[in-house]
Amino acid sequence: MAKQCFLFLQGPISTFFSRLGDALSAEGHRVIRVNLCFGDWLMWRRAGAISYRGSFEHWPAFIEDLMEREKVTDLVLLAEQRPFHRVAIAAAAKKNIRVTATDFGYLRPDWITLEPDGLSALSRFPRTPEGIRRLARAVPAADLSPIYADSFPRQAVLEVAYNILSWLLWFLYPGFRSHQIHHPVVNYISTGLRLLMRRRRSASADGEIAALHEGTRPWFVFPMQMEVDYSLRAYSTFPDGVAALETVITSFARHAPRDAVLVAKLHPLDPGVRRWKRIIEGIAAAKGAAGRVKFLDGGNLERLLEGARGVVMVNSTVGIWSIRAGIPTMALGAAIFDVPGLAWNGTLDAFWQKSPPPDPALAEAFFQALAGTIQMRGVYYRDPGLQVAVTEAVKRLDAKAQQRLLAMLEPRAMPNAKAPRAAIVPFAAPVAAETEELDAEAEAMSAETLFQ
Repeated sequence: MAKQCFLFLQGPISTFFSRLGDALSAEGHRVIRVNLCFGDWLMWRRAGAISYRGSFEHWPAFIEDLMEREKVTDLVLLAEQRPFHRVAIAAAAKKNIRVTATDFGYLRPDWITLEPDGLSALSRFPRTPEGIRRLARAVPAADLSPIYADSFPRQAVLEVAYNILSWLLWFLYPGFRSHQIHHPVVNYISTGLRLLMRRRRSASADGEIAALHEGTRPWFVFPMQMEVDYSLRAYSTFPDGVAALETVITSFARHAPRDAVLVAKLHPLDPGVRRWKRIIEGIAAAKGAAGRVKFLDGGNLERLLEGARGVVMVNSTVGIWSIRAGIPTMALGAAIFDVPGLAWNGTLDAFWQKSPPPDPALAEAFFQALAGTIQMRGVYYRDPGLQVAVTEAVKRLDAKAQQRLLAMLEPRAMPNAKAPRAAIVPFAAPVAAETEELDAEAEAMSAETLFQ
């Protein structure tokens, strides 16, 4: 394995990056980390870290100088659309530095995405049925059965500690500006209040889901995404969740069967700062669809999808689940599954009446191609799945392994009409030549968050 120099920026709020840095160092590679806030320091308790305390205006010069001085060969990060990360990726492009982005896997619950250049609209994964079938033939058959358990309680504790301590100790990193939309105190107070009422809300939502199954009216599902999610913010034309709801409800009111119901299901981790029920009911009334649009805060998503006439979303990974379940699916934003034969590529107005189910053979090839290329087994928060992910990531970050993967994938995706061009201009680097358990309630919640 040729020796490389890895620069880590912000990663999952877990020990994944720190342990990956240890493993890469053990292989003889150089590892550098830049901490942008106290939470970053908290997650990276090993040598090789630099604390950047300057302003965002001075960040471009700092990161370019660091890359040049340290002879960086690889940049590794989570969420390539964060402002500090976008600047670093642009600097990497100038210096022919490989970029690898990671995030929760498309094939959850126990897969992680590890992808060259970027995710979603920047992905090099094929966007045609022919390209997907070709790739599926080139990789081994995949077993998608869950193997490793993750820990939602640990994830929640670490996330709260990361964000609250970064806010309280802001003076240690005065130039840092979080990508979050709401203040962390507002976020967690509101989320905490929602969690206190979770059992009652879920029981009510499950009752409404049962009524759908017992009734005769067809229903469509709109899984809502958190507004902080960069899939919504950067890879769609919608400025926020309200705009997406306006578009979907307007089309549904005008073009869906008159007896149909639209169910908007809130993301289980939404902080609840917005009064979504009031917003949705207001839009529905204004569009002439009062009584035809339901809002669910809680309930079993898998049961809700069973029997649904269709699922429309911005680009939530619920689309992966609905395709696996054979349900007609449509993405309004840029999404890796937005491929003819998998998702509806016609208009939203026509979706309510005409959309066919996914092609089962193409869906099987799609999941096999994903598992064999840009997905890897593992989880971020609990062993043994965490260690499995670290071990596999070391292999995949080898320069030759990255070359082999890029040869299998396709050229950088062109801008997608469903996402604002400014968000997906190809700024990624070109290819280089070469508490364990809280309670049963909290654990059960992890299953609800897997595909949202």
